[in-house]
Amino acid sequence: MIDVVGLGPGAGGGRTADAQAALAVADVLVGYTAYIALIRTEYPDKPVFDTAMRGERARCEEALRLSRAGKRVALVCSGDAQVYGMAALLLELSQETDDIRVVPGVTAALSAAALLGAPLSGDFAAISLSDLMTPWEMIERRLHAAAQGDFVIALYNPMSRKRTDQLRRACEILLQYRSADTVCGWARMIGREGEQARTLTLAELREAQVDMFTTVIIGNSSTRLRFGRMLTPRGYAL
Repeated sequence: MIDVVGLGPGAGGGRTADAQAALAVADVLVGYTAYIALIRTEYPDKPVFDTAMRGERARCEEALRLSRAGKRVALVCSGDAQVYGMAALLLELSQETDDIRVVPGVTAALSAAALLGAPLSGDFAAISLSDLMTPWEMIERRLHAAAQGDFVIALYNPMSRKRTDQLRRACEILLQYRSADTVCGWARMIGREGEQARTLTLAELREAQVDMFTTVIIGNSSTRLRFGRMLTPRGYAL
């Protein structure tokens, strides 16, 4: 059996009880090296198969091989295994006889929003700015659509060492629909050492320098700051 486990934002406190239980009963842990490191001290005696970034297929194939050999496997991801995670690839590579359970986790949009206040109280969209698997033209179409719909937007993978321009380009698209003083925020290293969070305007966000460990939240037309925290009112009569 394979449990595809979302570890949440980082520290064990952001992990669901079902995720914790799946890790505890696993015979083998499989995952990206950096994510295995988050849980290694908790399970020092469990065998591990880990690979560097872009080793996703190898991890899924090894998890399937181990499971078919009778091992209980935890294939781990950060956040939630379905949201830019490993669950889809594993299911694509699986056979009908494979026993697979997807264990939900706390995705970065939720943990970032919690640090920033309450920006996701209504409809919102999650968009990754990584063009490794999605053409940039499609990402731009999704940004235009989300902006036109006045969605609060959670941006995943906003910038990396090689992708330094996508966040600025995304902000320029959004500035076609939203004012420069639209309330935004970012959070990085959520639940880990070095955790940070900051609120800023859309104009300021366009010039911001962030990294791949950062999640960005862009408010809609009703999002505002209240006592320094992002708030998108739900619409209750006060």
